[in-house]
Amino acid sequence: MNKHNFRKLKIYQRAIEFAVEIYKLSRTFPKEELYGLTSQIRRAVTSISLNIAEGSGNDSEKEFKRFLEIALRSAYEVMACLEIALRLNYCDRKEFDRLITEADEIAAMIIGFAQRLKSDSLRSECLKSDSLKSDSLSSVV
Repeated sequence: MNKHNFRKLKIYQRAIEFAVEIYKLSRTFPKEELYGLTSQIRRAVTSISLNIAEGSGNDSEKEFKRFLEIALRSAYEVMACLEIALRLNYCDRKEFDRLITEADEIAAMIIGFAQRLKSDSLRSECLKSDSLKSDSLSSVV
């Protein structure tokens, strides 16, 4: 596997920018939410970039994909937290729509990247298999 330089990945960069936006929003939440919704949304949003970074250092594409799945679930968790924040009037509809759109785009990027990892991994396995067959045939001849 080629280890990925996570800092160069667009999904990582977008996840970091998204975390900054969520932190800015959550600063405006009521103080009584500090250990509730504020903490939850911040943990979820940081989990996106942290799992992308951690997964990029794995020795297998399969493991990286597993960390991307965790990052995706964290993105969904942020969306649910945003929905709660909207219903509690902690943010307005315009800001909610902007942040939900960003979360949806990051989620789509994670899904696409995970699918690409899977197809690249399959392609690599096929190439290895073809190479092994070729080596076997040349030793028979």
